[in-house]
Amino acid sequence: MKKVLKIALLSLLVLIVIGGVLMWMEFGALVKGAMSCEKIDDGLYYMEYQGDDGFDGLMRQGGCETADQMASYVMGFLSKGHYTPEVKTKGGDFGCSTLAAATPEGGVLMGRNFDFPSATGVILHTIPDHGYESITTFNVEFYGFGEDYKPEGFKNQYMALTGLFCALDGINEKGLAVADLVAGDSIQTHQRSDKPDLTTSAAIRYLLNNAANVDEALTLLKGVDIHSDAGFAHHFAMADASGRSVVVEYVDNKMVVTESPAVTNHYLCEEKHNVGLTEGDDRYDRLCERYSQTEGVMSEKQLTEAIQGVSQPQREGFLGTAWTMVMDLTHPSVTYYSQRHFDKPFHFKLSRAKQ
Repeated sequence: MKKVLKIALLSLLVLIVIGGVLMWMEFGALVKGAMSCEKIDDGLYYMEYQGDDGFDGLMRQGGCETADQMASYVMGFLSKGHYTPEVKTKGGDFGCSTLAAATPEGGVLMGRNFDFPSATGVILHTIPDHGYESITTFNVEFYGFGEDYKPEGFKNQYMALTGLFCALDGINEKGLAVADLVAGDSIQTHQRSDKPDLTTSAAIRYLLNNAANVDEALTLLKGVDIHSDAGFAHHFAMADASGRSVVVEYVDNKMVVTESPAVTNHYLCEEKHNVGLTEGDDRYDRLCERYSQTEGVMSEKQLTEAIQGVSQPQREGFLGTAWTMVMDLTHPSVTYYSQRHFDKPFHFKLSRAKQ
C-alpha cells in the first residue's frame, strides 16, 4: 500500500512539474514582462518584454479595423486563447508636438510632447522574437480598464502588456521614430481594400517592429488599410537617423506625405493646409522659429528647451503635457520627462542598437 501510494505521489509530482514547465513555456515571457513593471515618476511607468509579441499573428489574421477588435485579439493573446472577452476601449482628444533636428556632431534628434486631459503613461521596452527592438509609450486610459486603473499589482501589470500592440510614440533600434498626433479635424480615416487593417496606434507598433527608416515606414503604410482611433483624424510624425523628417496625413482616405521638421495639431499638406489651426495656438510657429534660428542644428539641450517651450501646463480639466521624449536617432536611445518634471530625466538605451 505504501509503495503504491509513493508511486502515485511521485506520478502526481511529475505531472505537476511537467504542468508547471508547460505553463512557464506558454506564459513565462508574459509573466516576466508583467513583473518588470515599475512606477518611475508621477504618471509614468516602465516595463520590459522579451519574446513573442504576438504581432505577426495579428497580421496573419488580417489585422484589426477597430480598437475593440484589437482589444479582443490582445486579450486572446495574453490568455493564450483561454479567455477572449469583449472589451470596450476608451478614446479622447489630445494635442501634441514634435520637432526633429540635426546635432552639431552630425547626429539626429527628435523631441515629442504628449498632451492630454488626463493620462498615465507606460514606457514599454520590447525585444520581440521577430522584429526590431523598440521603446514606446502608451496612455493607459485608452485601454478602457476603468477610471482607477493603474499598472500596479500583478493583475494590472499583466494587463499593461496590451502595449505590445498599441503605441502613441516610440523609437526602434535602427533610429526610426514615430509619433501619433491629432491632425486638426474629426474626419476619420477608414481605408477599405483587401489589405490588412490597422488602427493608428497599432500602426505605430507595426512600423517600429518592421521599418528601419522613413522610406520603409511609408512603404509599409501603403500596404495596410489605416483606421482612425478614438473618433477623429490623426497624422504621424516620422524621422530617422538619416535626418529625414515627414508628416503623414490622410485626405479622403488617401495618404499624403509632407516634409517637415515640426508637427503639431493642424494639417500641413497642401490639400488641407492649416485646417485645425486655432487662434492663439502658436506652437508650430515657435518650433519652426527655433529651428530656423539654429539653421536646423541643435544640441540635445537646445532641442529639449525647444520642445519644453511648447509643453502645456496643467489647468482645470486638463493635465497638460503628460510626457516629453527626446530621442537620439543616431545612437538610438530616449530620455523621458513626466508631467513637465524637466529636472528628472529618465534615460533608456536600445540594447541592440550600435552605440
